Amino acid sequence: MKAIVVGCGRVGSRVARQLDRSGWDVTVIDEREDALHRLGEHWAGGFIVGHGIDVAVLEEAGIQEAQAVVVATNGDNTNLVIGQVAQKRFDIQCVVVRILDPARAEFYATRGLRTVWGFALTTGAIKPRMSNVECRWLKVFVAR
Repeated sequence: MKAIVVGCGRVGSRVARQLDRSGWDVTVIDEREDALHRLGEHWAGGFIVGHGIDVAVLEEAGIQEAQAVVVATNGDNTNLVIGQVAQKRFDIQCVVVRILDPARAEFYATRGLRTVWGFALTTGAIKPRMSNVECRWLKVFVAR
């Protein structure tokens, strides 16, 4: 299985390493060559220096053969555009896009992109840990 990860920051590099350990053929795209160090010295996957919004860079990474694309740069607009290009132009069925703004995440999720946003993950992790806590204001906040 082939995956492309766009963005090699904390999130992208971790996802890339996890996919690699699971047997995926992974190619990472990042604008900064020095981001390669985040993958570790034993990284066996591919690494391309470039911008993931550039179709030629996506093609160099092997998007035509990819089954999945994970977009995890630090910019919502960039992530959404790259995700839509992967989905619409290259017909990738599994496109996961990291989004920081929850309103955007919900909107694009209704359009077929698999969105991940930190607030949802954080609140999902907090709720189970509060089951026996008498902290009403926090329960109300997290329920929103």
